[in-house]
Amino acid sequence: MIQATQLRVGMTVLYNKEPYRVMTVQHITPGNWRGMVQTKLKNLKTGGSVENRFRSEDKLEKASLEQHEMEYLYDNNSDYVFMNSETYEQVTLTGEVLGDNVYYLIPNIKFTIEYYDGLPVGVEPPKVVELKVVDTAPNIKSATVNASQKPATLETGLVVNVPGFISNGEVIRVDTSENKYLERAKS
Repeated sequence: MIQATQLRVGMTVLYNKEPYRVMTVQHITPGNWRGMVQTKLKNLKTGGSVENRFRSEDKLEKASLEQHEMEYLYDNNSDYVFMNSETYEQVTLTGEVLGDNVYYLIPNIKFTIEYYDGLPVGVEPPKVVELKVVDTAPNIKSATVNASQKPATLETGLVVNVPGFISNGEVIRVDTSENKYLERAKS
């Protein structure tokens, strides 16, 4: 059990016997009243979110999640099939569970999939992925990394801003936490 004052963003807790991920935490101490912790929690099973205010002495149970590294195989309309590299067990996830992570699905990429009570409840892509530019404006002469940015559509449909010297067909590295261009991929 952990006290509400020890909640941190990214923690997974049991609230009303359901697993929730802590999205935001704000400590409030209004005048001469007791301190409170204002939180926004996301239900890992349904995807819905709820805001709640805990008293500082309230206690929550930390949820334990199993994590498995799984390889993306293929998509079947709006479902995506992953395989555990150790057990060869396959699991199908919906686009709803994956969210914006569908923009990082390229063959053989490995994701970390979180399980609660044997059911997949969350996914985490690698920190950096390499994707090919399929559509962008022509090269800008004398462009530098910081000077001018232009939108580029990548092979998975993700659109990121890239420096002016990037052209169609190049492979770039993208930061998955911020959907941001990092650098050209080494060839």
